[in-house]
Amino acid sequence: MAQRVLFTPHSSLSLPSQSQPQMALFGGAAAPLSARILPSATSASLSLSSSSFECLRYSPRISNLFLNQRRVSEVRVSSRGYGSISAVASDPDQLKNAREDIKELLKTKFSHPILIRLGWHDAGTYNKNIEEWPQRGGANGSLRFEVEQKHAANAGLVNALKLLQPIKDKYSNVTYADLFQLASATAVEEAGGPKIPMKYGRVDVTSPEQCPEEGRLPDAGPPSPADHLRQVFYRMGLNDKEIVALSGAHTLGRSRPDRSGWGKPETKYTKDGPGAPGGQSWTAQWLKFDNSYFKDIKEKRDEDLLVLPTDAALFEDPSFKVYAEKYAGDQEAFFKDYAEAHAKLSNLGAKFDPSEGIVIDGSPNA
Repeated sequence: MAQRVLFTPHSSLSLPSQSQPQMALFGGAAAPLSARILPSATSASLSLSSSSFECLRYSPRISNLFLNQRRVSEVRVSSRGYGSISAVASDPDQLKNAREDIKELLKTKFSHPILIRLGWHDAGTYNKNIEEWPQRGGANGSLRFEVEQKHAANAGLVNALKLLQPIKDKYSNVTYADLFQLASATAVEEAGGPKIPMKYGRVDVTSPEQCPEEGRLPDAGPPSPADHLRQVFYRMGLNDKEIVALSGAHTLGRSRPDRSGWGKPETKYTKDGPGAPGGQSWTAQWLKFDNSYFKDIKEKRDEDLLVLPTDAALFEDPSFKVYAEKYAGDQEAFFKDYAEAHAKLSNLGAKFDPSEGIVIDGSPNA
């Protein structure tokens, strides 16, 4: 079947007693899961105009007392995926608390790669040539709907939704769009990666009809890998340095051939897990965020490590190679450029409320 690259780090990281999540970052697409993990709601989806709630919109001047009292209208959808209708933007205090819960989740589920992939795939549908929101795609929470989960590149991401839904239920004043990006950035940092200068306040889409069409994410093995990467990432407004830096997130996760068509069923690095064993990773320590991805691709000395056509292109294309060589020899430079590229990706296409966004760490660079 046609293979589709997963735009984020993937992970076929196993979740105990769950179906394995699909590949990460530029991996192949897996066959749709035989069973979708859906909320237990019984009612049909509800669609309300966000303009109906203008009087409730978030303002940084509102007191914390009011912020803690406000509630987000939320609806579970039995046949269309996870749904919510947000009347207000995210609450800063709830964002901080949700981040702590995500850290605890990562300690027990080892789900760093799939959570990174979730954030990337929600943001990676952005088209800079479309001005209107949400038609332009991007980080708007649309990936919670089943219609978008069924896109080939998103196979297995329903597992990430299932992991995060209890946190969303607990912190109802955090939008899905923010939760996806919060989980993605937190996963990078908790795996030993750089601190991402994030901002929050993303507004959610409200219905499956607002999901982007399929085909906006990259493929793993196109005829001209470098040209394909540029076509996809330039459409998002990203440049060659950012393409290579973001590719470095493949330092996390593994690929399973029964889902993506890429990789080995098992290697010496994956036969014992963590989680369900199996698959092929890009790096030996596939839950540690460092620059070993670039080192291993450059050396190509270990047949147990995966190199996709889009990975190899980073050292074959003259422009990409400049950055790939740099990152292979300088982890600090990689971390700096990755953090900036990840933050930029997480904002693509988003509509913020308030318009300047919410910074929860006091970072002046967010």
